[in-house]
Amino acid sequence: MTSLPSSVDVAIIGAGAAGLGAAHALAGSGLSVIVLEARNRLGGRAWTVQASPEVTFDVGCGWLHSADKNSFVPIARQLGFEVNKDLPPWRERAYGNAFPQSERDDFMRAMDAFYERLWEAAQKGQDEPASVSLEPGNRWNPMIDAISTYINGCELKDMSTLDWDAYEDTNVNWRVRRGYGALVAAYGASCPVELNCNVTLIDHSDKRIRIETSRGTLTADKVIVTVPTDLIALEVIRFSPPLPAKVDAASGLPLGVDDKVTLALEDAEAFPKEGNLRGATMRTEMGTYHIRPFGQPCIEGFFGGSFARELEAAGDGAIAAHSIDEIAGFLGNDVRHKLKPLCESRWARDPFARGSYSHALPGHAGDRAVLAAPVAGRLFFAGEATSPTFFTTAHGARDSGERAAKEVLAALGKP
Repeated sequence: MTSLPSSVDVAIIGAGAAGLGAAHALAGSGLSVIVLEARNRLGGRAWTVQASPEVTFDVGCGWLHSADKNSFVPIARQLGFEVNKDLPPWRERAYGNAFPQSERDDFMRAMDAFYERLWEAAQKGQDEPASVSLEPGNRWNPMIDAISTYINGCELKDMSTLDWDAYEDTNVNWRVRRGYGALVAAYGASCPVELNCNVTLIDHSDKRIRIETSRGTLTADKVIVTVPTDLIALEVIRFSPPLPAKVDAASGLPLGVDDKVTLALEDAEAFPKEGNLRGATMRTEMGTYHIRPFGQPCIEGFFGGSFARELEAAGDGAIAAHSIDEIAGFLGNDVRHKLKPLCESRWARDPFARGSYSHALPGHAGDRAVLAAPVAGRLFFAGEATSPTFFTTAHGARDSGERAAKEVLAALGKP
């Protein structure tokens, strides 16, 4: 482990997609730059693991959302990563009899009608909870809420209608066969990153900014902060003097929770590739399952919101155990012996994340712009939560890092 420099022109806090985007944008500027990362790896909430010799698993982000506008698509091609354009299994390719097609069609009609009401509510300009747009008494409301937990990481009651409307979704969703996390790590391989370097204090009271870390102290002229909102809201990283407007904005943009699990699947050839499995369970506390992604011998499960937090609190292995129980309930008890836990995420318990990605609380849609605003031309802020239209995504984070880097260059009078 090398020692930290005592002084740099620009320090970037966090080596996730945002921090790496900022570092790339500053390359060639003539400025001395360092990226300080608390983890022992690049990527932040983008993380690919080899769960077994046959299964590659994205523990974090896995889909190139809005792929026709996603800045990681050209990066993937430049770095030699194969981009898979197969349609996602979310609406099609239902497997099993747990959710009959007639019921599925009825559910999709109810969900589409909900989204239409939600859009109409947003046009009125009232930043109300998204749950207000649910049709009272509709039998599918709990499952519509479950879909929100997968997409937003929270239940509809905690979701801002205006923030939902601001999100740009082109409905083009692609994947990276080698893993989105692997792509982000490869993107950052050339960046000047110091790992295992946990920042605890950013003191901007003097002419130069002093940064206290687990590996010592350094100073910088400019600092770009790219950490998840909960670390700012809970003041895990402190500012001196305090920045109450940033703390308040981050508090209005808490991290929701989306957790994933992958289960090895024996006799995989008996199951369809890229299948979708979930039941008409009429409750929000449920998982949804992706059978044999990329044809791999596994089933991936997804859990969100309060239910994901409950499963995390139950301890290691609880997500996998619940998944096996639920899948057996859908497909019959004989499937149990074919499933074996491989890997699961617990993002709310990750000390450097505290959750998966941000959602604006009702009344707080404007907090993204507040969080993104520079402070005195010295402190700059990036991360998915600061993206005006691509929040919750890795490419939104990357683009925000590039935006913050351009703000630094403008403050220094550099082109």
